[in-house]
Formats: sequence, C-alpha cells, structure tokens
Amino acid sequence: MEKPAVTKPDYRTQHQKRLSYMPWLYFSLKEKHLQWAKPWQAEVQAHFSAVETISIGDNCFVAPEANLFAEPGRDINIGNQCMIAADSFLHGPITLGNEVAINHGCSLDGGRHGIKIGNQTRIANNVTIYAFNHGMAPDTPIYQQASNSKGVVIGEDVWIGAQAGIVDGVTIGNHAVIGMGAVVTKDVADYAIVAGNPARVIGDRREKR
Repeated sequence: MEKPAVTKPDYRTQHQKRLSYMPWLYFSLKEKHLQWAKPWQAEVQAHFSAVETISIGDNCFVAPEANLFAEPGRDINIGNQCMIAADSFLHGPITLGNEVAINHGCSLDGGRHGIKIGNQTRIANNVTIYAFNHGMAPDTPIYQQASNSKGVVIGEDVWIGAQAGIVDGVTIGNHAVIGMGAVVTKDVADYAIVAGNPARVIGDRREKR
C-alpha cells in the first residue's frame, strides 16, 4: 500500500497568525524571521494606507485581520512603534501616540470629536471606547435621533485592562490604570487606579504596594 505524501507544515502562515494575535512578539523577532516579516508588514500597511485615510508611523505592526476604517475627515493617525492586533475595529478620527498597543478584539469609534491616546499606553483585549452617544428623548425612536460627540482623551503610560469600557466625554490622566471589566463614565486622574461598574478609584500607582 502506497504511503500518503507527507505535507510540510506551513509554519510561516501559523507564525503570521501568532503575530496577529500577539503583536508584541514582532518586536523581538530574530533576523531570519524579520526577512519575511518586514516585507509582509510593509504590504499590509501599504494596503491600509491606500484604501483608507490612514497614516502609519515607523516600525509598527498592524495585523491584516484588523478592521480599520477612516474616511476623509475621520482620519486614523498612528505613531511610531505601535501595534494593532487582529479582530480590532477602529473607526476614525483616532490618533495614537508612539508605542501604543491595541490588543485583539478591541472596538474604538471616534465619533465626530475623536479618540486621542498618548504615548506608551497599553490597551488589553476586547476593550470598548466610543466617542459618541445617541440621543434618548422619549418621543422618538433612539435609532432616529442624532448622535452627539465630545471625544475621549487617554493620557500617556495608561494601562486599560481587558473588557473595560470607556464612554464619550471621558479624559483619563497620565499613568492611570483601568481595571479589567471596568466601565469608565467619569474622568480619571493621573496615576489613579480605578475598577468596577461604574468605575471608582481604588488606589494610586504612587502608593507603596
């Protein structure tokens, strides 16, 4: 009986998928992997920049499975050494500083006034940030009412835990920490640690632990 042909495993495709869901690994690739990874990323990023109003800085990683939408007037501007993982949804206007990480499954919509995220901020998986709200007058169906937008501002060196939500009009200060599953409805001060629904202050990063 003839033996079935042995198919060589497609390690590169699997490696690309691994990077898409764990993009921080891209920045520690060995030279032999960078030889294919850099051209691959250049192609992915060139595609997004060609079909949407997107600018991407140097040495970034953008998963091909990310969903980026930025029509004129609702631009997405990405700083240097940022990472955007698979299955994320980003609709401008959105501005990312340098070294910003957006992990898989996040959903960000900038509304009319936008989302601004400062340098070195890390956003865990499945975080939701919406910079708009529907009207809620009782005499008209909600879907027929105009939306309003104030914008969301997130400072530098902020850590936003998995499955957190941030509503329109919120400003999060530098160095703050947002706990897993928190729903942030009010401004957060610099260095504050918040958790819960609605989020409340439970600590300060400057306190000894």
